[in-house]
Amino acid sequence: MLNTIYVTSEDAWLRKDGANLVIEVDGAERGRAPLHMLEGLVSFGRPGASPALLAACAEAGITVSHLDPNGRFLARVEGPRTGNVLLRRAQFRAADTPERAVVIVRGIVAAKAANQRTVIRRALRDHGDSQLTDGREALEGAERRLTDVARRTLVAAEVGQLRGLEGEAAQVYFGCFNHLLRTVDPAFAFGGRSRRPPLDRINALLSFLYAMLGHDCRSALEAHGLDPQVGFLHADRPGRASLALDLMEELRPVLADRLVLSLINRRQLAPADFIMEEAGGVRLTDEARKRVLIAWQERKRDELTHPFLGEALPLGLVAHVQAQLLARHLRGDLDGYPGFVWK
Repeated sequence: MLNTIYVTSEDAWLRKDGANLVIEVDGAERGRAPLHMLEGLVSFGRPGASPALLAACAEAGITVSHLDPNGRFLARVEGPRTGNVLLRRAQFRAADTPERAVVIVRGIVAAKAANQRTVIRRALRDHGDSQLTDGREALEGAERRLTDVARRTLVAAEVGQLRGLEGEAAQVYFGCFNHLLRTVDPAFAFGGRSRRPPLDRINALLSFLYAMLGHDCRSALEAHGLDPQVGFLHADRPGRASLALDLMEELRPVLADRLVLSLINRRQLAPADFIMEEAGGVRLTDEARKRVLIAWQERKRDELTHPFLGEALPLGLVAHVQAQLLARHLRGDLDGYPGFVWK
């Protein structure tokens, strides 16, 4: 599994030295990595980069993404598009054919609802009645409703219906998310999903990790020759990587949501690790962001058995496997798209 470099220092300078990426801060070298071992480079804030490095990254297929301190996507530098044009044409035709698109969307929405249910089931299993006294009934009710949503996706005949089911599952899941947090600190109260900007600490953490997951999903799709802009669940919109958002849906509960719960429930983050901005938004401090990135990389190293392939692999490679399975379906090698169902 190739690595992603995250640059968080505002005054960093990135340059190329031979076949290596070098990171300097105030003229002193702070890090070095061989380019052939890298898959992506993500910078926060305003780090600068030499033209020679950007050219080398483009040539080597290393995507350079620029994000603001909150993790919001700003820009991206990438080399020539790779992959089979016939695969992309098949992707475009499937996106424009409702009966083909619904097969893919059904796999995505069913997997997402099932994975949200698994997050709740693990909380019910791992924590005794004393820890979930106030929320056990709500969590058990949410688990039943998510099971019902997952079943209804299997008979939904239109993409519009599936979008409605995905929205229903999100409402149920985030409606009980506060009960998954085992902290009594009111600073970590979750008032429902909010974006642009996130309005509380939990939302700030969710949005940051979703930005990291989005980078990985887009890179995985491009690596397998798919166009990340043309999706099936998410409608086309200028500037939106709709297919990357599609791929993210089934992976959010597994990679991002579980990590948020672990960081808060294990008290690895404190209220002081967040900045409350005057405009009402919330973001991580620079030091806390580094700790979250380390935890994110460690989470991606956790191994599991892929439910469709039956092979052990790190969580960080699941996006690549799903992109490959989607490509195989679009080429006609698989009858359907097997969404990733976490167990």
